[in-house]
Amino acid sequence: MTRILSIGEAMVELSGAGQPDLWRAGIAGDTLNTAWYLRRLLGEDWQVGYLSRVGTGPFSERAVAFMAAEGLDVTHVARDPAREIGLYAITLTDGERSFSYWRDSSAARRLADDPAVLARALRGCALAYLSGITLAILPPEGRGNLMAALAAARAQGTQVVFDPNLRPRLWSDSATMRRLVQEAAGQADLVLPSFDDEATHFGDADPRATLNRYLALGAGHVVVKNGGGPIVWDGAHGTGIIDDMRPEAALDTTAAGDSFNAGYLAAWLARPDCGAAVRAGHALSRRVIRHPGALVRAALPA
Repeated sequence: MTRILSIGEAMVELSGAGQPDLWRAGIAGDTLNTAWYLRRLLGEDWQVGYLSRVGTGPFSERAVAFMAAEGLDVTHVARDPAREIGLYAITLTDGERSFSYWRDSSAARRLADDPAVLARALRGCALAYLSGITLAILPPEGRGNLMAALAAARAQGTQVVFDPNLRPRLWSDSATMRRLVQEAAGQADLVLPSFDDEATHFGDADPRATLNRYLALGAGHVVVKNGGGPIVWDGAHGTGIIDDMRPEAALDTTAAGDSFNAGYLAAWLARPDCGAAVRAGHALSRRVIRHPGALVRAALPA
């Protein structure tokens, strides 16, 4: 099998269940969402694994059981006897989401404590996927361990894919977020930023400015997501723009970017054509945001 490893935090997700004060509990998280969609889009000759850390209580057990039942390899989901899985709740206003988090002491903050564990998990991977949220939750030593492990894996042929996923509330300050996200992007083979976030936090005037900034930092290839607007790409796999894709009236944008990333990667791995991959990512994301929650089975191809 060809191996993909997604790295980050699985959490208990609370989302509205359609009645006041009634909530539905699920398992989600940005890099887990992408892994979940990838598992369903790729054939059985691909193994999609998740690297994280959870506790030993019932919610952590539920998370690991869920991932395994959904076809993800959970070999590298470690257990922490002293910490538990994190929790977040989604609040929607006109389709746009906001989040409340309970994750300060989550087990996933220790997922990169051991360099040997990271090296074993990444050995032989064709593709490793992480986000700015992955970096944000880690202490400085763990962040350094992870970036060193990814650099070593990349030297052995692993392709590193990075979504900046800028979430300033998770960082000590915005300057640290910008610096470390840019450092990580400069060491990635593919960077998948979202223009609205980049404009807010880096002051980019347009998607081309976002693209050029990441290329100048050393990113191998960049595709700039744009919320239904024109999508540009440039780098090792060529340059282009698609500006004829319709935006979608969103019910829930929780996993818009995560699902785009999965659709793009699955299409690219099947046939290395950036334009076709962008259209595949956009099509999946449009279907996903018509439904509540992060993991939408109804959005998947029949």
